[in-house]
Amino acid sequence: MKKFIFLSISAILLASCTDLDVTPTSFVTKENFYNTDDDAIASVTSVYASLNIDTDQSLFGRNLYFLTDMGTDYAAAGVSAINQNVRAISALSYDANTDRIQVAWRQIYSGINRANVAIDNIPKVQGTEALKTRLINESKFIRGLLYFHAVRLWGGVPLVLHEPTSLDINALKVNRSTVDEIYTQIIKDLTDAEALPTTYTGTNVGRATSGAAKAILAKVYLTRKDWPNAILKAKEVINGGYGYGLFTNFSDIFNKATKNGKEHIFSVQFEPNLAGNGSSGSTFMRTSFAGFTTVEPADIISDVSLFYDIYTTGDTRRDATYAKQLPNPATGLLYTFPKPIFRKYLDVTNLANGSNVAINFPIIRYADILITLAEAINEQESTPTAEAYEAINKVRRRAFGKPIDTPDATVDLALLTKAQFKEAIFTERTKEFPQEGQRWFDLVRWGRLVSEVKKVPGKSAVSERNNLYPIPQSERDQNPDGLPQNDGY
Repeated sequence: MKKFIFLSISAILLASCTDLDVTPTSFVTKENFYNTDDDAIASVTSVYASLNIDTDQSLFGRNLYFLTDMGTDYAAAGVSAINQNVRAISALSYDANTDRIQVAWRQIYSGINRANVAIDNIPKVQGTEALKTRLINESKFIRGLLYFHAVRLWGGVPLVLHEPTSLDINALKVNRSTVDEIYTQIIKDLTDAEALPTTYTGTNVGRATSGAAKAILAKVYLTRKDWPNAILKAKEVINGGYGYGLFTNFSDIFNKATKNGKEHIFSVQFEPNLAGNGSSGSTFMRTSFAGFTTVEPADIISDVSLFYDIYTTGDTRRDATYAKQLPNPATGLLYTFPKPIFRKYLDVTNLANGSNVAINFPIIRYADILITLAEAINEQESTPTAEAYEAINKVRRRAFGKPIDTPDATVDLALLTKAQFKEAIFTERTKEFPQEGQRWFDLVRWGRLVSEVKKVPGKSAVSERNNLYPIPQSERDQNPDGLPQNDGY
């Protein structure tokens, strides 16, 4: 019997090969698949699934967390984290062979490949043209989003825009593109995605929208220090009639009863018992409540004084982000944890089964756009403007339970210099976005990764090399000349 080698696409798709003892009738059978609207919809459903489904823990349910939170000053590996690769990321002693970095790379490029397949083949469908255009733009949104993560994590990466048409190993080798080339493609994809609908109803809720494309573009331009375009896109989100706004209660962001609400511009969707998701539902709380009473969780706050203790009296974000006490479902009695645990993704209505939850992961929410606008205005202008103050003060008022649109001298920022306002933004992002995949990107963008991480005991190995992650060695082994390693690895 002929042996068929199936290459799992990961740009080069060379690292994870599986031998399938089958006799293939053709390289692909998509000609028999891309015929109807339902086929096109199924293809794009697969693109979305790359964000939340994987047998080795999902990309946004777990694996990006290691790089964006645990690999910073914010989070650390607790006693229950027995994977030495995870502990290496926590200590910032990882290298090009650390498997969690390889898994994240594979998952990102798997999603990109699925998007490429959809974009290439949906035009062949004999179906509804408006639906086909929408589905292609949804795929471009996901591709742009994934490349945005990839370019920030690794710098210049292979730019793959079409599905592979050959099993020739040499044809699958793709060299690193420049950072500028990657961002040019990201902006093109997201600009195309701006043509998406403004909203959906019924079973389509949670899909990419025009507002989501503009919101990610605002973050792209902020990262590129293109202040005018960051301001432009943030304002288009705010003033575009999308119906976005802040929840009155911060805790509703992570309340499964209010998922896909007005603050959620784009979220990765999670449901209980999600098939193929290594953590069963969304997120990071993969141990039942009973486990927390006997052993330290796998994910812990790296330093309570630097994070939990920084919230001032009345800031509701602290107790929505961390928990010091929770009722034990087995006894009904209030249990006090030795150290605050992460709470955002803990289903408090089902504490006995903390791994099986339905809380979405927010990729971009309205508070982020308000703070993005404030930061971009402050960087562009010589002094903070009234518009910048109002944007960030809305977030602060909500945090303290104040009317969001009513000035309040007890919590509003005022009379700050440009440098002081910038530091205030740093502080607000630290309080607002724990465990939302933001911290590493923020610290690198501000040039503060090394200085902030050095404050945390156990993370002294940090250096300038950590401003990028290493290209996985398993990828470089297949194409060493085309994938030069990042400095320091």
